[in-house]
Amino acid sequence: MNAITEKQEFDYVVVGAGSAGCVIAARLSENPSNRVLLLEAGGADRDFWLHIPVGYGRTIARSDVNWMFETEPNPALGGRRIFWPRGKVLGGSSSINGLIYIRGQAEDYDLWRQAGNAGWGYEDVLPYFRKAEDQQNGADAWHGTGGPLAVTNLTERNPLCDAFIASAEALGIPRNPDFNGRSQEGAGYYQATIRRGRRASASVSYLRPARKRANLTVLTGVAARKVLFEGRRAVGLLARREEAMIEFRARREVILSAGSVKSPQLLMLSGLGDPDVLRAFDIDVVHPLAGVGQNLQDHYGGQITWRCNRPITMNDIMLSRRRQLMAGLRWLLTRGGPLSVPAGQAGLFTRALPDSATPDLQFLFQTFSGGYYEDGLFKFSGFANFVCPVRPRSRGHLTLRSPDPEDSPRMFPNYFSDPTDREIAVRGIKLARKMAQARPLADFVIDEHLPGPATATDGEIEAYLRENGGCVSHQVGTCRMGQDDGAVVDDTLCVRGVSGLRVADASIMPRLISGNTNAATIMIGEKAADLIRQAAS
Repeated sequence: MNAITEKQEFDYVVVGAGSAGCVIAARLSENPSNRVLLLEAGGADRDFWLHIPVGYGRTIARSDVNWMFETEPNPALGGRRIFWPRGKVLGGSSSINGLIYIRGQAEDYDLWRQAGNAGWGYEDVLPYFRKAEDQQNGADAWHGTGGPLAVTNLTERNPLCDAFIASAEALGIPRNPDFNGRSQEGAGYYQATIRRGRRASASVSYLRPARKRANLTVLTGVAARKVLFEGRRAVGLLARREEAMIEFRARREVILSAGSVKSPQLLMLSGLGDPDVLRAFDIDVVHPLAGVGQNLQDHYGGQITWRCNRPITMNDIMLSRRRQLMAGLRWLLTRGGPLSVPAGQAGLFTRALPDSATPDLQFLFQTFSGGYYEDGLFKFSGFANFVCPVRPRSRGHLTLRSPDPEDSPRMFPNYFSDPTDREIAVRGIKLARKMAQARPLADFVIDEHLPGPATATDGEIEAYLRENGGCVSHQVGTCRMGQDDGAVVDDTLCVRGVSGLRVADASIMPRLISGNTNAATIMIGEKAADLIRQAAS
């Protein structure tokens, strides 16, 4: 390792400018007496495609803004490796995701509290969701206005979405005008983190206004190598910027907000983890924490696609140079049109299993059809439904590949290992078929493209999902919050067994929430900032 060429000192050092890190740095810097440093391994978020909503289709597989992780072979998926896109840019994954704003169910957070995490029940976290929001529909018991994060309705509504919702109603699934209100159950339109036709990432919403403050320093292209300790107290961070090794000292705290892959990796590289794993890589043990990297959870499911009998899908736009140009001009002139919508426009939450007390299945209805991530759109007019269990029982883990911080960890998500996950997903595909056979959605269908009508039995559908399914990149849980010996952080997000160090990102979730994770991660950032400020007072 190169010698340290520079030392800098701050009150707080925040590692990772993603959904939580941007929030924490912005909130802590509201106090002018705090000197706050925010470090990001990626670059600035200047690229045009990071700000146009439909740009996720381009950035989701671009290595300049994306870690481009890949899992180890999955036994239950026939040894397939699964691509994990995670943001490597200011805003993190909030700069490249599908822009859907979903909080999950109230019961998700109540289960966190019941597991011993005081202050993390739904009534405890709801004020932080409301604080973050600038809700287009106005303030009420569940929503707030005037917050940094724009949460807006879709301005471009494809008739396929209306048909999808109406067909759900025809099958007895109620219409739900607000998935983040009184109840999540039902079918309806998603809201999105979009403001005036542009992506409202955590960087744009929180960081950009805060960067005017003299007490906030934001550095990009800085790769964290390890947390520095004096005894069991975290005192700073060792990082690399180009060829320089820099020591960033933290007078108060180091906060890891590097995400569910990089945060546990940094803990292990810093001597916090399973002692046997650390010693295998000649890493000195600062404190044994066997839970680091364990409890990995993610949403895995599969899509069903149809050929559409009308040229109204995104596929039709992308197959026509003229329509591409028209859509682009419309967005440039009005910030509207088909380029201004999130990845999933409509959806539903319902109970696939008869004994489920709350929804256990999510649909992401898409007015396009194609492969996963880098595979691109199909060359015909089509639409799709992605179905996945929202409370998966399958658990995985990640561990070090080497002691080199530049090497990605080895990730073992263990998708589809639990039979209940498989049953819910199969039931989801069968429900999606019923909806496509019900009017009015049936009026748009030529035929089912994938998996196709020949995939008929439960076993055949399950085999299709094993061979062709994918994740939604909602990885959580690898630095689990709790009070037991397997927990990594306590309910104040302090790393157990040491001082001066917290983790605040999706990795602290004890259980995966029922839906997309960006809103919950921003909430974690808001609450973490308050916990940090309380500790300093």
